[in-house]
Amino acid sequence: MTLLILGLILFLGVHSVRIFADGWRSAQIAQRGEGAWKGLYSVASLVGFVLIVYGYGQARTEPVVLWTPQLWARHLAALLMLLSFILLAAAYVPRNGLKAAVHHPMVLAVKVWALTHLLANHTLADLLLFGSFLVWAVLDFRSARQRDRTGNVVYPAGTLVGTLVTVVVGLLAWAVFSFWAHGFLFGVTPFGR
Repeated sequence: MTLLILGLILFLGVHSVRIFADGWRSAQIAQRGEGAWKGLYSVASLVGFVLIVYGYGQARTEPVVLWTPQLWARHLAALLMLLSFILLAAAYVPRNGLKAAVHHPMVLAVKVWALTHLLANHTLADLLLFGSFLVWAVLDFRSARQRDRTGNVVYPAGTLVGTLVTVVVGLLAWAVFSFWAHGFLFGVTPFGR
């Protein structure tokens, strides 16, 4: 569990600099250059991610069960993950209505992903992993919206085509991940096949 916690601190810590120390971040970029900042940021993120994956894998071998998962929660989780994949697609598909409406669909996708996995899972490691990401996503979404208001950021209006492409891409990604990739990568099939 120690590696999982260290990974979460490193990964989410690096990703929280704009939330808690945006001025310091700007000063570091000005002093060292954007390339050096991005390089350091990427290395720290990668190390944190590896620690999270390895630590979570270790924690799953000796799970500390906190509650009994409910069948309805797994079904709700599958439906919410569809929303999460559509929001994730909205971060990348240009001129879609979802990005125009929520402005930060990737962070919102992380919120939904984390909440979904808290519903469907039941161990201490799950609570640490998904709970930490949920708290981070709530804080990051709030911080990003505040930066938008301060900077008078205007997001381009979405188009019907952009929005439809977003939904289709999200649906296809959800289907591939739900029916194949999740089981292949994590050994758990969301639909229990």
